[in-house]
Amino acid sequence: MQPDEILALYDQHRIDIEFPGMHKEIAPHVVRFMRPDSGMNFVLYSRLNEVDVEDVIREQVAFFRQWDQPFSWKVYDHDKPHDLGKRLIKQGFVSHEREAIMVLDLKNVQPNLLVPVDTDIRKIVRREQLQDVIRVEEQVWGRDFAWITERMGDYLELPGYLSVYVAYVDNEPVCTGWTYFYQDGLFAGLWGGSTITAYRGQGLYSAILAVRVQEAVRRGYRFLTIDASPMSQPILSRRGFTLLTYARDYDWKVD
Repeated sequence: MQPDEILALYDQHRIDIEFPGMHKEIAPHVVRFMRPDSGMNFVLYSRLNEVDVEDVIREQVAFFRQWDQPFSWKVYDHDKPHDLGKRLIKQGFVSHEREAIMVLDLKNVQPNLLVPVDTDIRKIVRREQLQDVIRVEEQVWGRDFAWITERMGDYLELPGYLSVYVAYVDNEPVCTGWTYFYQDGLFAGLWGGSTITAYRGQGLYSAILAVRVQEAVRRGYRFLTIDASPMSQPILSRRGFTLLTYARDYDWKVD
């Protein structure tokens, strides 16, 4: 399948996707999601042109302001207009680091990703086990990940939606990653992929990746996507992932 065909499928995925526990609205110009109790609100897809863009941005700000809620607008490089990000900044949004949206066609997987993994990797199936995930994430990123217990714990209770893996060395959690299996059966999303600094370079990230690729293949999904940081992008490229586009989050906070 050609890259432009995959990108078109991915854009449709952005429109069709559902997130458990979130309210979704398909407005005339945007697809937006709300979960006010956790402050997790965002615009994931937009259909804009040079004429209506400023009005639509103001409409979204007014919509979330009426609920006294912050939100993010995820802008992809191929979204129109080409200067959408700059226009958001002019209206008070704050930009984040750009990430590479990468995709792996599961009908064309490198053989080394399909070899059984002999690393000590365990699947997390209970809420209390997520403490090991939190330990890894907080050591890697240096910030609070307590939200994982509630949000991902709830998702673990939904059959087949979330798979979480942790790699252990001497029975200590040192690397983690998880996969969301979306309802359309076409795309699954990789998240996490974090390794404690002292344990990098030992193949743990690659092992966690292989385990997740193998599960997605078994479950019949066609594509794996990941929002890759500059650190992980070259690793993923060597393992067959290709660049689909770039994306950046723009945050708006309540005045």
